[in-house]
Amino acid sequence: MSKPRWRRAHAADLAAISAVAVRIHPDLPERPEVLAEKMRLFPEGCRVLVAGHGIAGYGLAHPWMQHRVPPLDDFLERLPDAADCLYIHDVAVLPDARGGVARAYVAEIEQLALTSGIATLALVSVYGTRALWERLGFHPVAPDAALRDRLSSYGASATYMLRELAE
Repeated sequence: MSKPRWRRAHAADLAAISAVAVRIHPDLPERPEVLAEKMRLFPEGCRVLVAGHGIAGYGLAHPWMQHRVPPLDDFLERLPDAADCLYIHDVAVLPDARGGVARAYVAEIEQLALTSGIATLALVSVYGTRALWERLGFHPVAPDAALRDRLSSYGASATYMLRELAE
């Protein structure tokens, strides 16, 4: 079998993306329409992980504002005009395809951010993945009351994290 590889997501991938999301995030569900909106608003940041003849994962990222985490399973409606980060909304990979693929996705998103004039990546770590994101250069941010409120839809263990990019 060939090594899994990231490619840009297409609208036709939505069913496969949703199927992976249901398996990886049973406690943090998002409607397919919400995922589709992210793909429509910023297709450049949306990738699928192709393994064999199927999709074994996805990554969704879009421009956003630091410390203003979008609520889970809610529509963005539009991207901010003055985005100051590229927000990695989700990276979900089926267990059999794991092993360095998150690092590869982040490297692609880092390049996208830099070519877009954005020098910061942001994300919310869930399900105890904080150590993974720290290995990839992200650091946790101590939340104020407003950020804690924004994180509430992501579950009790949610941690907001940032990574400054070297230009």
